[in-house]
Amino acid sequence: MIATTAERVSGNTHPDINAWIWHQTEEHMREVAAAGREAIERRLTELDEEWDVELYVETLAPSFTLLGLTLGLTRDRRWLLLPFLVQTFFLQHALQGWCPPIPVLRRLGIRTTQEIEHERCCLKHHLATLGGSEPCLKS
Repeated sequence: MIATTAERVSGNTHPDINAWIWHQTEEHMREVAAAGREAIERRLTELDEEWDVELYVETLAPSFTLLGLTLGLTRDRRWLLLPFLVQTFFLQHALQGWCPPIPVLRRLGIRTTQEIEHERCCLKHHLATLGGSEPCLKS
């Protein structure tokens, strides 16, 4: 029932979506590597600021919970159902790595920490061996 941390989101994402995200990452790495040292360094800075799927979920859950509480206290008590549902899904995400926003976020190309780190490691390796082969690709 409880999914391993490293594989919980990708394991609950359709394989075609995972493959599409990897393909997009690999293509972008090739473009950045071909653009040279400055482009790689700029991309590494961008990666430091990129939000992973967990951060999106951790931001969406309390936002919708607060919205439901606010509307429930000021408009109609039925809005109090929203925080209950959101927190139920948030618990499900913590235990299983899946909740309703995950498929939407993944289809938008939001990556996991591991996917972001893979790109970072490959670009750092390419930077260290600048002039060598392409950045490493998913094996």
